[in-house]
Amino acid sequence: MIEFTNVSKSFGDNQVLEDISIRLREGELTALIGPSGCGKTTMLKMINRMLAPTSGTIKVNGEDISSMDPVALRRSMGYVIQQGGLFPHLTIKENIEIIERLQGMPEEEISSRTIELMEMVDLPPDEFLNRYPRELSGGQQQRVGVARAFATDPGIILFDEPFSAIDPITRNSLQDQLIEIRSKVAKTMVFVTHDMDEAIKIADRICIIYDGRILQYDTPENILKNPANTFVEGFVGSNRIWSSPEYIKVKDFMITEPVIIEDNVSAYKCVSIMRSNRVDTLPVVDNEKKLLGIIGKKSFFQKLHKGMKAGDIMKPVEYTAHIEDSILDVLTAIQNTETNNVPVVDDKGRMAGLLTSSCLVSTLSNQFINSEENSEEVSAL
Repeated sequence: MIEFTNVSKSFGDNQVLEDISIRLREGELTALIGPSGCGKTTMLKMINRMLAPTSGTIKVNGEDISSMDPVALRRSMGYVIQQGGLFPHLTIKENIEIIERLQGMPEEEISSRTIELMEMVDLPPDEFLNRYPRELSGGQQQRVGVARAFATDPGIILFDEPFSAIDPITRNSLQDQLIEIRSKVAKTMVFVTHDMDEAIKIADRICIIYDGRILQYDTPENILKNPANTFVEGFVGSNRIWSSPEYIKVKDFMITEPVIIEDNVSAYKCVSIMRSNRVDTLPVVDNEKKLLGIIGKKSFFQKLHKGMKAGDIMKPVEYTAHIEDSILDVLTAIQNTETNNVPVVDDKGRMAGLLTSSCLVSTLSNQFINSEENSEEVSAL
């Protein structure tokens, strides 16, 4: 864990960071983002003591880094900068192994580790190890930089806008690869970026900084849905949630109090309930609100007998959604079924809401309404 407590940083009369207090969680990737000059890179460089705070304390795993040897501290962390920061006069193999050799690791261990790291970043060792940085593309150099950062198996890895100078296609590929690497290794990562799309894509949590202060530190989902103030809302973009539809959850647009009935209600009363409430779907539940089945219009095409209950005429539920499912999950499932109204359940299988065709259409239409409004605002400027 990395912890800042009342940290400020000034360069002469210029205060870059003011009273920063934050805990970056172990095993998570935190993206530091904000306008140019907001202090995000300064904050990153204080973690490995490349810069010292003017006031306040920074702890790594509970230990005040001001009491640590700065060289040992930096060697204990991976560090990735633009274009990999490779030494041009060293081969790729030598670049990757430089810290391991300084630490005196056994030769066999170094060699096997290098091959493992090259495979991790999808660069065939036989093809690339003996090349020099100038013989690699920008994206390939960046992959080598990532490999070198992992060489000593550090617990913390710092990224200083590593992908900003790379073309969009390569950048997207490197982001995907970083996500894949993170799924295989548990590291605490701090990633400076000026690109909100990048932060949303790769980060567990995002720290938005403005004028040397933290405005919001939260998950991408919460920042998209609940920006802390008007600056954050404007910086994120009011319509950006539609660029990350995986964060639009069923619970955000379902009907929270649908008309439901218990299985012991008479079949004839079901007709009355549907008519009076103007609904065409009745979820059937037990006395604990656990979903048992569903009654639709077709349920009444069968011959009804006196004494029949809702439980006798209900049909199996073709598809249910969970409150935490994304809109993408729902749309994919609905496309493969003939259902129009989808019951929503919680972790215990209890009815939590209902998705109807109308609420889905309403939610999806907001995307186009917002997009059109944003386009009109841009045109008016």
